[in-house]
Amino acid sequence: MASRDYKYEVQVVKLERAMRVDKSLVEQLEKALSKKMISGMKKEAVECPVLKSQVSFLQCYACPNFVRRVRGVVYCRGLPLGGAGRNA
Repeated sequence: MASRDYKYEVQVVKLERAMRVDKSLVEQLEKALSKKMISGMKKEAVECPVLKSQVSFLQCYACPNFVRRVRGVVYCRGLPLGGAGRNA
């Protein structure tokens, strides 16, 4: 049996209104994703097992612990983030 490359499975939650996301993070992601996709992702959130709080999916997507997202489930490595992490 293959070893798992993730520690947590986290459900993506749809929100009525978009969560605030750091502008520098959005600018960084605009290089790889379309504006329409980014605006849709701003209206999604996850309960981060590392930060122990609800965060925007965009923040989760940019996190080094992000493995993949399949059918509304995010797979997270769950490793501790350093103080200089992108998501800390």
